[in-house]
Amino acid sequence: MNGLYFYMRPVQERAFAIGLADRAAVSKKRKRFMIPFLLALAVSLLLIIGLWNGVRTFGKAYLQALLFLEVMNWYDGIVIDKIWVGFDRFWALPGCEDIPYVQTWKEVLRKRGLLTLIWIAGAAVAAGLVVLIF
Repeated sequence: MNGLYFYMRPVQERAFAIGLADRAAVSKKRKRFMIPFLLALAVSLLLIIGLWNGVRTFGKAYLQALLFLEVMNWYDGIVIDKIWVGFDRFWALPGCEDIPYVQTWKEVLRKRGLLTLIWIAGAAVAAGLVVLIF
């Protein structure tokens, strides 16, 4: 239940309806996890590119940030979400077994495609920060 915010909306709604989880508690847990996680991810990306790899130019920093973000994006969508979660019944919640808890391939491709576009801009922000900080 600690990671219910990662599940698709229908699974979350069923879990709330049958009393497996509380909507406010899940929202609070999501914020408590996601904010530090995303900050750590951003700081790690900047440190890897600027400190570890020693990149000082915007172009090189942009390409490295884009590569990192896109590989992470597609790996998460295909390997973690579709393959690992999709083939392991560990992730099925009691009382929600009849609801698909993994996105379809069409949903994965749409979501990851949209994130690809977002990371094109995000990589520019990361590259700018690398050049500014390092």
